[in-house]
Amino acid sequence: MLETIITELQDPIQVFLYALKAPETKRKYPQRLKFFFDFLFPNIDFNIQAKEFIKKAKGNDQFVYSTFINFIVKQNKRVDKKEITPGTVRNYYKAAKLFCEMNDIVVNWKKISKGLLREKQYGDDRAPTFEEISQLMKYPDRRIRPIILVMASSGIRGGAWDYLKWKHIISIEKEGKLVAAKIIVYSGEPDEYYSFITPEAYFALKEWME
Repeated sequence: MLETIITELQDPIQVFLYALKAPETKRKYPQRLKFFFDFLFPNIDFNIQAKEFIKKAKGNDQFVYSTFINFIVKQNKRVDKKEITPGTVRNYYKAAKLFCEMNDIVVNWKKISKGLLREKQYGDDRAPTFEEISQLMKYPDRRIRPIILVMASSGIRGGAWDYLKWKHIISIEKEGKLVAAKIIVYSGEPDEYYSFITPEAYFALKEWME
């Protein structure tokens, strides 16, 4: 068993996958890495692309540097044309950078990242109205109510559910009455933080769990 694991971790793609934890990350990062590789080696199998990249990149900082710069410049032009957003380019970059780091390819990432365009710090969307939230909670699927109440009161994003467990919901009582609940978001991750949910959201979630 151990020998099998060691053999798998000699493969650059398996080494990359080893670093992925959340289900959504496991689904999206390989797709983003493939997009980066297609820029270099189009119409070739994913595993062959990875090995070819490793072969060219080992001990050749200039190849890695020029590859990333050319890739970012091309994607930035797509941003200018409104085809993609700066955040999409960063996501491609993060996946490719992680692949390099996990396979011991280290260059001046700070220098390379200087070309990444800034993401907007706000969205074009808006908060749902009370009427819209009420309408959503009329949906017959019983899972919808706790999901909406928790997300509306805590502000967590959809990806946070991949990490959330019941032990991360901590009730807060005052004079024997529940007044709120603390929710630990992205528990165990570098970007872990906490928020709060309403008693209504807590009881809806508790009922769902039971």
